Order: sequence, then structure tokens, then C-alpha cells
Amino acid sequence: MELVEAKSFKFKGREYPCCASLTMGIIGGKWKTVILFHLIGGKLRYSALRKCMPTVTERTLSLQLQALEDDGLVLREVYHEKPPLKVEYSLTAFGKTLIPLIQAIADWGEVAAE
Repeated sequence: MELVEAKSFKFKGREYPCCASLTMGIIGGKWKTVILFHLIGGKLRYSALRKCMPTVTERTLSLQLQALEDDGLVLREVYHEKPPLKVEYSLTAFGKTLIPLIQAIADWGEVAAE
């Protein structure tokens, strides 16, 4: 077996020891992948996301959405037309590149649950 030279990867000023580490650093954790999965279908308001994930706390959901937004995967759109304030979340073009990966994770979950 041939040894592969170690290469580090950088993303948004953070350094990761390998490409898998970078990916998991961005979408890893209990909720980020779940949020991304629910946004595959299109824009969702915060309350709709909460309904999709009833066991997540409001603080955790807010922090995870902020992290996904900071990493350029999720777009937060605020509409000021009329009260009440309306906020929608959707995948960015960069976020949509994760759809095959997120779908594969979801498909594997279905197989594992059988």
C-alpha cells in the first residue's frame, strides 16, 4: 500500500487535517445535516424548521442556522413588508452542492432502520 502525503485543507480561515475532516467540520454534529436535509425541498421559515425537528431547542437551532449561514451553506432572507417579520431559510448554490451527500446519508438511514 502506498503512503499518501498528509495535506491540510483550509476553509474560511480554519485549517483541517484532511478533506473528510473539513466536510465533517462544516456539516457534522447532531443538527446541521438534519437542517440541510429539510431545506432540500426549498425555503422554510424558522417555525417550519422547528416543526420538522421538535426535539431541537430554539437556541441550538438558531446557533446551527447561524453557523450554516456563516459557512455559506444557508441563506437567511428577512422580509420587512408587513408585520410580523418574516424570515426564510434556503440552501445557497454552495449549499446545494451538498444535496447528493445529504440524500445519500438520508437513504442510508432508511436502509439501516429496516
